[in-house]
Amino acid sequence: MTVWRDVIGQDSAVATLQRAVAEPGSMTHAWLLTGPPGSGRSVAARAFAGALECPLNGCGECRECRTAVDGTHADVDLVATEGLSIKVEQARELAAMSALRPSVGPWRVIIVEDADRLTERAADALLKAIEEPVARTVWILCAPSLEDVVITIRSRSRHVRLRTPPVEAVAELLHRRDGIEMPMALYAARAAQSHVGLARRLARDEGARIRRRDVVALAGRIHGVGDAVGAAADLVSIADEESSAAASERDVAEKKRLMEMLGADPSARTQPPHIRSQLSSLEKEQKARATRHSRDVLDRSLVDLLSVYRDALVVHSGAGLGLVNQDSIREVQALARSMTPEQLLGAMDAIGTARERIGLNVAPLLALEAMAITLRVPR
Repeated sequence: MTVWRDVIGQDSAVATLQRAVAEPGSMTHAWLLTGPPGSGRSVAARAFAGALECPLNGCGECRECRTAVDGTHADVDLVATEGLSIKVEQARELAAMSALRPSVGPWRVIIVEDADRLTERAADALLKAIEEPVARTVWILCAPSLEDVVITIRSRSRHVRLRTPPVEAVAELLHRRDGIEMPMALYAARAAQSHVGLARRLARDEGARIRRRDVVALAGRIHGVGDAVGAAADLVSIADEESSAAASERDVAEKKRLMEMLGADPSARTQPPHIRSQLSSLEKEQKARATRHSRDVLDRSLVDLLSVYRDALVVHSGAGLGLVNQDSIREVQALARSMTPEQLLGAMDAIGTARERIGLNVAPLLALEAMAITLRVPR
C-alpha cells in the first residue's frame, strides 16, 4: 500500500511526482496539476503532499500520509472554493500563510484545488509568494487545463498533466474502496465517463441515476420549438432541484452553528447589528455556493447530453468503440437513424457553445433554449 493507491490511470504523472519526492534536484516550489474533470487532480495533490511529509516518501500507512490525504495535517493547507471564484482577500491570506515555516513536517504544502477560479487580482496577490517562496513551502495548484490558469501563475509553475483514467480502473477503485458491486461500478464508471467522483455518486444514489436518464431521454424528444423550450426548462429545473437538495440541510446547519457561536437568540424577532451583518455575509456565501453548484450540475447534464450524440455518431460510423450510454442503446440507435452525421456534429457543437456561454455568465435558460432549438430531431 502506498499513498498513491487511489491515483488511478496516471502512471506518468505519479512517476514524475515520486521522482521529485525522492530526488531533491527534481523538486520545485510550485506545481500545476491539470487534467479533465474527474481525473483525480485533488487526489493526486493530496497524495503528493502526503509523500512530501512522509519519512518514507509516501508509505500510505503512517500518520503523516493519512493526515495529509484527509486534510488534517498541520503543515498541509487545502483551499477549495465553493463560490464562483477565489477572491483577492482569500489570495492574500494564502500568501501570508505561505510565509510560515512548517511546524511539524519537512514542508509546508498549500494545495489550491481550483486555481482556475482565481480572479486576476487574486492571481496578482499570489504572484510574489509563488515567485519568491519561503525555502520549505510548496504550492500545488489544480486546474482543468493550462489555459484556465492566469499566465503569470502558470509560467512560474512546473506542469504535470493528468489524463482521463480507463473505465475499468475507475470501476475497480469503486469496488475496492467503496465496496460497490462490480456490475454497478462498471455502469457508473462508463456513464460518468471515468469521472471518479460522479461515478461514485451514480453508483450510490438512485436519484442521481434517474436524473441522468431523464437528461439522456431529452435528446430524442425535441422535435419542435415548443419541445426545445420545454427541454431547456427541464434542464434548468433538474439543476436547481439537485442544488437545492444538496444545500438546504447544510445551509440551515451553518446558520444554526453561527447563531450558537455568536450567542444569539434564534427566536428573537430582530437581531443586533453585528449579528445581522454576520448572517448577511453567510447568506451571500451560501448563495454564491448554490449558484456554482447549480451551474456545475447543469454543465454535467450537458456533458451527459453530449454523450448521447457522441454515441449516435459512433453507431453511424460503425466504429468499434464502446458506448457511454449502453443502457440506453435503443434511444441512441433511434437518434442515429433520425439524424445525419453532419446534424449530430452540429448538435454537439451547439452543446459546446451553450457550455461556453453559461461559463461566461449568460443566463442559463437563454443559452439552453438557443441550444435546444439546434437539437431538434427531424420527424
